[in-house]
Amino acid sequence: MTIWGALAGGFIGTLVLTTALRAANEFKLTRIDIPFLLGTCLTVNRSRAKALGYLAHFLFGELFALGYYGLFVALGTSSWWLGALFGLVHGLFAGTALVNLLLPAVHPRMGTNLTSAPRTALLEPPGFLLLNYGVVTPVVSLLGHVLYGALVGGFISYSG
Repeated sequence: MTIWGALAGGFIGTLVLTTALRAANEFKLTRIDIPFLLGTCLTVNRSRAKALGYLAHFLFGELFALGYYGLFVALGTSSWWLGALFGLVHGLFAGTALVNLLLPAVHPRMGTNLTSAPRTALLEPPGFLLLNYGVVTPVVSLLGHVLYGALVGGFISYSG
């Protein structure tokens, strides 16, 4: 178990997760675009928002990988299947608390359940398990996070 394995796994895992979500969006399985949601926290410029959002998503992917690494060290073991389990918990947290409650509370351009009609938001809030972005969105998001966790766990367990 090395920190370098965690960082490599975090990069590859985020690449797979982001690609899966982007592909699902292109195939019209979901309307979610997590990098765009993150980027619009920082700017109203759509092109810049996407670029900044991808950067932020990869940085968060690395931070979460370091968190996984810390958990593996604390447990004294690591594996791809334990990483997949962490990924499932991570995906459930992301879809329930993180983007459903916390992101709309701090995002300057996202509507909330309390947004009134005269105040027009630029982005629809994701809702519980991201369901406002399509009924397949929770499945795609959870599977992507499970793959992310499995990759992080695999890279950590095989890195030394």
